[in-house]
Amino acid sequence: MEKLEFGTDGWRDIIADRFTYRNVARCAQAYAEHLVEAGRSSVAVGYDTRFGGEHFARLAAEVMAANGLTALLSATYVPTPALSFAVAHHGAGGGVMLTASHNPPQYNGLKLKGSYGGTATDDIYRDVASRVQDIGDDRVRRAGGSGSVEVVDMRPAYYQGLMELIDIEALRTLRGTLVHDSMGGAAGGWLSGFVRFAGLEVRVEQLRKRSDPLFHGVNPEPLPSNLALTIARAREGELLFAAATDGDGDRLGLVLPGGRFFNSHQIFAVLLDLMGRRGQRGKVVKTFTVSRLIERLARARGLEVVETAVGFKNIVERMLAGDVLIGGEESGGIGVAGHIPERDGIANTLLVLEALVGSGDGLERLFDSLEREADWRHAYDRADLHLQSAADGGAVLTALADPPATVAGRQVSSVETRDGVKLNLGEDAWLLFRASGTEPLLRIYAEAASDEEVQALLAEAKRFVARLPA
Repeated sequence: MEKLEFGTDGWRDIIADRFTYRNVARCAQAYAEHLVEAGRSSVAVGYDTRFGGEHFARLAAEVMAANGLTALLSATYVPTPALSFAVAHHGAGGGVMLTASHNPPQYNGLKLKGSYGGTATDDIYRDVASRVQDIGDDRVRRAGGSGSVEVVDMRPAYYQGLMELIDIEALRTLRGTLVHDSMGGAAGGWLSGFVRFAGLEVRVEQLRKRSDPLFHGVNPEPLPSNLALTIARAREGELLFAAATDGDGDRLGLVLPGGRFFNSHQIFAVLLDLMGRRGQRGKVVKTFTVSRLIERLARARGLEVVETAVGFKNIVERMLAGDVLIGGEESGGIGVAGHIPERDGIANTLLVLEALVGSGDGLERLFDSLEREADWRHAYDRADLHLQSAADGGAVLTALADPPATVAGRQVSSVETRDGVKLNLGEDAWLLFRASGTEPLLRIYAEAASDEEVQALLAEAKRFVARLPA
């Protein structure tokens, strides 16, 4: 039997290589056994726009039913947050989402959801990952059980949930054009559909709305390198802003009028500010890769900051413990109080619209004011180096056990190893090396006081990696 590796958010592999019907059935059987032993009776199942998604999801649902569970199967492709919301709305014991999120088109994957309607915790993933390694074809149940497969439209309940999260009356005052680039992914049509559902006057212009398993020739991750079309549109004419969601709709990046990219850290800051203006308080949870701007802004407002390893499951564990206002990660996933404990690119787009209404000055000026409040100049970037294997990433981290004394002329003041190796360069800069948990990449993150210094740090980091023995 093939060993299946579960990373920061589920299992991902290349379609027709290790991502096969046989292995999907094994994972479904493992999760079914986990649910049955936990006394659960139902599970929600969804899929995105990747190759074979509908068929993989149907197979997973049939395995669940054969194990005596009621499988609530999405009627069509669905964004991950809508699948998560369906888990909570229907009182299901958990959820299965067939998606590889932001990974390149040749990948598919399987994310698990807890009964609370959000990313599965580490305990759930550990149990399922352990079970699947011992499951062969003879143990997979495919028919004959007492369960059933029920096809469900997950859109109406999710839209109603958004109505309760957003200040709809504030959004009713808004006019203008919102551009939504769904990158061929599962969120295509969902923002425009909500605007119609809520009776808003905002016009939604859709880019790359057509579902496409090849994501219109780019990786479905909302980063500037994949958003040339969106940036060009933002330079053309009037708009409120452009929202770009990833392959399964749980991550968000923005492009401002004029074409400037507004990254996940900036979105995090804007949403943190919005929660405060609503009079809400609580802990601010950030992953190891998030800008220091967030902790400085939170502390300026008397809010406790909690830092976790990378992976939204780590944020979810804190959210389930209670008293969390907002939690987010560098990759564009942010969850807020009052909603499901889940990343949600659609909900966060609407919250940014609400923040825009309340600011009166536009997102750029609002963010400038937050920088001044935090006494922090935000300059940040990430480089992804392709690896031949996961072992290559481990070799880099091993080499950093004896870290350099300086990087690009900056003294290394301390080293942190919560997730990867972070070299702190005084109070206003840092450089982090970390192996991706979803694909064979070494990710290098840098933050400093200027864009020029960030690029110098990344260049020096790449040279360090290139000098290592092959």
